[in-house]
Amino acid sequence: MTMKRVPFTGGEKESLQVSLDRHRDAVLWKLDGLDDEQLRRPMTPSGTSLLGLVKHLASVEYGWFCTTFGRESEPLWFDPFKEEDMTVADNESTTDIVEFYGRARAAADLAIADLDLDTLGTSWSGNTVSMRWVLIHMLEDTVRHAGHMDILRELIDGATGDHPDAA
Repeated sequence: MTMKRVPFTGGEKESLQVSLDRHRDAVLWKLDGLDDEQLRRPMTPSGTSLLGLVKHLASVEYGWFCTTFGRESEPLWFDPFKEEDMTVADNESTTDIVEFYGRARAAADLAIADLDLDTLGTSWSGNTVSMRWVLIHMLEDTVRHAGHMDILRELIDGATGDHPDAA
Protein backbone atom coordinates (compact mmCIF):
# COMPACT_ATOMS: atom_id res chain seq x y z
CA MET A 1 0.00 0.00 0.00
CA THR A 2 1.50 3.31 -1.07
CA MET A 3 0.74 6.28 1.12
CA LYS A 4 -1.42 8.83 -0.67
CA ARG A 5 -0.42 12.46 -0.41
CA VAL A 6 -2.68 15.47 -0.60
CA PRO A 7 -1.65 17.37 -3.75
CA PHE A 8 0.26 20.54 -2.90
CA THR A 9 -1.71 22.55 -5.47
CA GLY A 10 -4.89 20.47 -5.77
CA GLY A 11 -8.43 21.75 -5.78
CA GLU A 12 -10.56 21.77 -2.66
CA LYS A 13 -12.64 18.67 -3.43
CA GLU A 14 -9.68 16.64 -4.66
CA SER A 15 -7.59 17.62 -1.63
CA LEU A 16 -10.33 16.72 0.84
CA GLN A 17 -11.00 13.37 -0.82
CA VAL A 18 -7.34 12.39 -1.09
CA SER A 19 -6.86 13.26 2.58
CA LEU A 20 -9.90 11.16 3.50
CA ASP A 21 -8.62 8.25 1.37
CA ARG A 22 -5.20 8.49 3.00
CA HIS A 23 -6.72 7.93 6.42
CA ARG A 24 -9.20 5.33 5.19
CA ASP A 25 -6.19 3.35 3.95
CA ALA A 26 -4.47 3.77 7.32
CA VAL A 27 -7.57 2.31 8.99
CA LEU A 28 -7.29 -0.82 6.85
CA TRP A 29 -3.53 -1.04 7.27
CA LYS A 30 -4.01 -1.22 11.04
CA LEU A 31 -5.68 -4.61 10.50
CA ASP A 32 -2.81 -6.16 8.52
CA GLY A 33 -1.13 -9.17 10.05
CA LEU A 34 -3.51 -9.61 12.98
CA ASP A 35 -5.66 -12.67 13.58
CA ASP A 36 -9.41 -12.61 14.15
CA GLU A 37 -9.10 -12.70 17.94
CA GLN A 38 -6.76 -9.70 17.94
CA LEU A 39 -9.04 -7.72 15.60
CA ARG A 40 -12.08 -8.37 17.80
CA ARG A 41 -10.35 -7.99 21.16
CA PRO A 42 -11.94 -5.24 23.27
CA MET A 43 -9.01 -2.99 24.21
CA THR A 44 -10.77 -0.39 26.35
CA PRO A 45 -13.28 -0.54 29.22
CA SER A 46 -15.99 0.55 26.74
CA GLY A 47 -15.19 -2.44 24.51
CA THR A 48 -13.49 -0.67 21.61
CA SER A 49 -11.85 -3.03 19.11
CA LEU A 50 -10.09 -2.53 15.80
CA LEU A 51 -12.83 -4.34 13.87
CA GLY A 52 -15.58 -2.47 15.72
CA LEU A 53 -14.06 0.84 14.61
CA VAL A 54 -14.01 -0.32 10.98
CA LYS A 55 -17.69 -1.31 11.24
CA HIS A 56 -18.50 2.09 12.74
CA LEU A 57 -16.64 3.96 10.00
CA ALA A 58 -18.49 1.98 7.33
CA SER A 59 -21.87 2.81 8.82
CA VAL A 60 -21.10 6.52 9.11
CA GLU A 61 -19.76 6.68 5.53
CA TYR A 62 -23.11 5.33 4.35
CA GLY A 63 -25.02 7.62 6.67
CA TRP A 64 -23.24 10.87 5.91
CA PHE A 65 -22.47 10.48 2.22
CA CYS A 66 -25.49 8.49 1.09
CA THR A 67 -28.45 8.90 3.43
CA THR A 68 -27.79 12.64 3.90
CA PHE A 69 -28.03 13.24 0.16
CA GLY A 70 -30.87 10.79 -0.57
CA ARG A 71 -28.60 8.30 -2.28
CA GLU A 72 -28.80 4.53 -2.23
CA SER A 73 -27.31 2.83 0.80
CA GLU A 74 -27.25 -0.81 1.75
CA PRO A 75 -29.57 -1.72 4.60
CA LEU A 76 -27.81 -1.99 7.94
CA TRP A 77 -28.33 -5.17 9.95
CA PHE A 78 -27.61 -3.33 13.22
CA ASP A 79 -28.74 -0.13 14.89
CA PRO A 80 -26.01 2.53 14.85
CA PHE A 81 -28.09 4.75 17.14
CA LYS A 82 -27.67 2.11 19.85
CA GLU A 83 -23.92 1.99 19.14
CA GLU A 84 -24.27 -1.50 17.65
CA ASP A 85 -21.93 -0.28 14.92
CA MET A 86 -19.06 -0.24 17.42
CA THR A 87 -19.31 -3.91 18.29
CA VAL A 88 -18.81 -7.00 16.18
CA ALA A 89 -21.16 -9.92 16.66
CA ASP A 90 -19.91 -13.51 16.63
CA ASN A 91 -21.65 -14.12 13.29
CA GLU A 92 -19.90 -11.14 11.62
CA SER A 93 -16.61 -12.20 10.08
CA THR A 94 -13.59 -10.00 9.58
CA THR A 95 -14.10 -10.38 5.83
CA ASP A 96 -17.74 -9.29 6.19
CA ILE A 97 -16.76 -6.10 8.03
CA VAL A 98 -13.84 -5.20 5.75
CA GLU A 99 -16.01 -5.77 2.66
CA PHE A 100 -18.79 -3.67 4.24
CA TYR A 101 -16.27 -0.85 4.68
CA GLY A 102 -15.18 -1.25 1.06
CA ARG A 103 -18.76 -0.99 -0.19
CA ALA A 104 -19.43 2.04 2.01
CA ARG A 105 -16.29 3.75 0.72
CA ALA A 106 -17.28 3.03 -2.88
CA ALA A 107 -20.80 4.40 -2.34
CA ALA A 108 -19.38 7.48 -0.62
CA ASP A 109 -16.88 8.01 -3.44
CA LEU A 110 -19.73 7.96 -5.98
CA ALA A 111 -21.58 10.60 -3.99
CA ILE A 112 -18.44 12.72 -3.76
CA ALA A 113 -17.86 12.41 -7.51
CA ASP A 114 -21.47 13.14 -8.44
CA LEU A 115 -22.18 16.08 -6.11
CA ASP A 116 -20.72 19.55 -5.91
CA LEU A 117 -19.25 20.73 -2.62
CA ASP A 118 -22.16 23.18 -2.23
CA THR A 119 -24.83 20.47 -2.67
CA LEU A 120 -27.09 20.42 0.39
CA GLY A 121 -28.55 17.43 2.17
CA THR A 122 -30.33 16.67 5.42
CA SER A 123 -28.42 14.89 8.15
CA TRP A 124 -29.82 12.25 10.47
CA SER A 125 -30.37 15.01 13.07
CA GLY A 126 -32.35 17.18 10.65
CA ASN A 127 -29.59 19.72 10.01
CA THR A 128 -29.00 21.01 6.50
CA VAL A 129 -25.38 20.29 5.59
CA SER A 130 -23.25 20.71 2.47
CA MET A 131 -21.11 18.06 0.82
CA ARG A 132 -18.14 20.22 1.85
CA TRP A 133 -19.20 19.98 5.50
CA VAL A 134 -19.72 16.21 5.21
CA LEU A 135 -16.28 15.72 3.68
CA ILE A 136 -14.68 17.73 6.47
CA HIS A 137 -16.71 15.92 9.13
CA MET A 138 -15.87 12.47 7.77
CA LEU A 139 -12.22 13.43 7.49
CA GLU A 140 -12.29 14.46 11.16
CA ASP A 141 -14.09 11.28 12.22
CA THR A 142 -11.84 8.99 10.20
CA VAL A 143 -8.66 10.67 11.46
CA ARG A 144 -9.93 10.47 15.04
CA HIS A 145 -10.67 6.76 14.79
CA ALA A 146 -7.46 6.01 12.86
CA GLY A 147 -5.66 7.52 15.85
CA HIS A 148 -7.62 5.28 18.19
CA MET A 149 -6.68 2.33 16.01
CA ASP A 150 -3.01 3.29 16.14
CA ILE A 151 -3.12 3.11 19.93
CA LEU A 152 -5.08 -0.16 19.96
CA ARG A 153 -2.66 -1.73 17.49
CA GLU A 154 0.33 -0.67 19.58
CA LEU A 155 -1.29 -2.23 22.65
CA ILE A 156 -1.90 -5.48 20.76
CA ASP A 157 1.51 -6.06 19.17
CA GLY A 158 3.63 -2.93 19.49
CA ALA A 159 3.20 -1.85 15.85
CA THR A 160 3.07 1.90 15.29
CA GLY A 161 2.85 4.32 12.37
CA ASP A 162 0.09 5.55 10.12
CA HIS A 163 1.20 3.92 6.84
CA PRO A 164 3.60 1.12 5.91
CA ASP A 165 6.36 3.47 4.75
CA ALA A 166 5.99 5.52 7.95
CA ALA A 167 6.53 2.52 10.25
